[in-house]
Amino acid sequence: MSDDRLIVALDVPNALQGLAVADQLGDAVSFYKIGLGMLTGGGLALANELKQERGKRIFLDMKLFDIGQTVENAVAGLAQYDLDFLTVHGDPHVVRAAKEGARGKDMKILAVTILTSLDRADLDASLIREGAIPDLVVERAARAFEAGADGIIASPNEAAAIRALPEAAGKLIVTPGVRPAGAADDDQKRIATPARAIAAGADHIVVGRPIWRAPAPRDAAEAILAELRGA
Repeated sequence: MSDDRLIVALDVPNALQGLAVADQLGDAVSFYKIGLGMLTGGGLALANELKQERGKRIFLDMKLFDIGQTVENAVAGLAQYDLDFLTVHGDPHVVRAAKEGARGKDMKILAVTILTSLDRADLDASLIREGAIPDLVVERAARAFEAGADGIIASPNEAAAIRALPEAAGKLIVTPGVRPAGAADDDQKRIATPARAIAAGADHIVVGRPIWRAPAPRDAAEAILAELRGA
């Protein structure tokens, strides 16, 4: 039985490959993430088919960042696809503009805090102010919630501290950087197992390569679902 706490990231090159993964997973998976890497490979068409023809939930991971009016216009355009989640960067002006663009729609705006592929050295190279990553993530999450975000994107390592925020009441926490025990880290630097992420307060976990690169993707997904049920 599917469990929409698991979101499978279809980080494959094009819509045809995305559909092939969805075919393999069948009714075991009910929620999919489509990211920026597939935008020119039919990503929006794939989102529409999975949503309208197969009844799946869709998380469009665009991580939008621009001036307010541009973000508002982009979100208003994307909202016509009847999406469930859309990501924007967690800067308050971006979140406020995205919420305005999504006005009247059920689409949830999720604010990105700090990417799970980054560590302190990466932030230093980008001239991001000093401070421990967990502290910066929690601060960005609080500011995004205050700006109206429906939820945030953060690593499992920060989920518990975010869940403890007063501003987090009734909000979503979605955690990428989730890896089953024994899986390769790939390009992720702040990771945890599915059970640990849920125990820390995540509402949804995002898992991609450990599922669709597995010899038997449906078996890999079902193993994660079993772990979630036991968390």
